[in-house]
Amino acid sequence: MTGNYEFYYASGLLYRLKNISTDKVLKPEPLGAAIQELTEGYEPEDQKEKHLVKMLRFYKPVDLFDEQMKELFWMGNKEQYMWQELPKQ
Repeated sequence: MTGNYEFYYASGLLYRLKNISTDKVLKPEPLGAAIQELTEGYEPEDQKEKHLVKMLRFYKPVDLFDEQMKELFWMGNKEQYMWQELPKQ
């Protein structure tokens, strides 16, 4: 994971995987703390989930937050094609 943008998208994915509903997106430091709690003891179902959890656990968000990060969180949270290749057109 290279930055907060990827972190926010991946965090949205984790919230979806864990069926956690929320109506707000946390700022970087509180979201980082929430992700640490959510991944503590989490048993991934497969290698893809395991990789996602590993990336999230080791990423330390920087104090940078903007509207695009909120948007990326919601994109991850509503991802319809998680782990699937998109249909070829």
